[in-house]
Amino acid sequence: MSAFDWDDLRFFLAVARVGRLTVAARRLEADHTTVSRRISALEKSLKAKLFERSPQGYTLTEQGERLLAKAESMESQALAVASEIGGTDLAVSGTVRVGAPDGLGTYFLAAELGTLAERHPDLTIQLVALPRTFSLSKREADIAVTVEQPTEGRLISRKLTDYRLRLYASKAYLDGHGVPKEPEDLAGRLLVTYVTDLIYSPALEYFAGLEKYGPRRYECASVVAQLEAVRAGVGIGILHDYAARQYPELRVVLPEISFMRTYWIVTHAEVRNLHRIAEVHAFMLERVKANRSLFV
Repeated sequence: MSAFDWDDLRFFLAVARVGRLTVAARRLEADHTTVSRRISALEKSLKAKLFERSPQGYTLTEQGERLLAKAESMESQALAVASEIGGTDLAVSGTVRVGAPDGLGTYFLAAELGTLAERHPDLTIQLVALPRTFSLSKREADIAVTVEQPTEGRLISRKLTDYRLRLYASKAYLDGHGVPKEPEDLAGRLLVTYVTDLIYSPALEYFAGLEKYGPRRYECASVVAQLEAVRAGVGIGILHDYAARQYPELRVVLPEISFMRTYWIVTHAEVRNLHRIAEVHAFMLERVKANRSLFV
């Protein structure tokens, strides 16, 4: 094997993680022809085919998968060295990406993390609030909030908080349709809930427990859309307490019905002690603890 340019590994990692040259190029702030050239140069140096090319994108070969594991380990070690060498400087700097469910991200973390970003002018926080999971091994996020505790990979998880969901409706809806007095009164009512085949975790399937009462479904793919539908008087929704409480026009319906779930905060073992990541991680734990009454 001939020597190769170590910097080519940056380009390899970017393409391996997103599967498309154009997306990788944007992340690297390079043009896609440069990315393609660097990948080809790496393959030539290693005398190995690292990707299968197709119109759909780039897929790792078996050799590419082996290199990915080594390259990610090297990347993590480099980040750790940079953090330790600069450890005498207490300023928090760099970029930290936080992946979170859209409900928590929109109705709690957006404001809270904004105050941390304001406090540290050299720190860039990227909040990705989407109804999906995040791969920490692929560096889709540095810190992830999940609704299930991960059990595989070199991930470090810690309970962030329990949280409660209940049935809510707008005052206008209840004035027009009447207030349900018992669960059987949900029969024929429009219940705002998730799109079934887009649910990314079994923990988010709430409707099954209410199906026996005969409500109809109005399915929205995000917590934001669900909450806005309920605010508009479309129907009764299963909403997070911490989100619904921000809108005084929303009322709890059938308080005996509730759902308890748990958020977990997760980092990768190889980067958890980086100063910037540790700072954001600790801040999130502290702010959730200080606002525990919002969640349960």
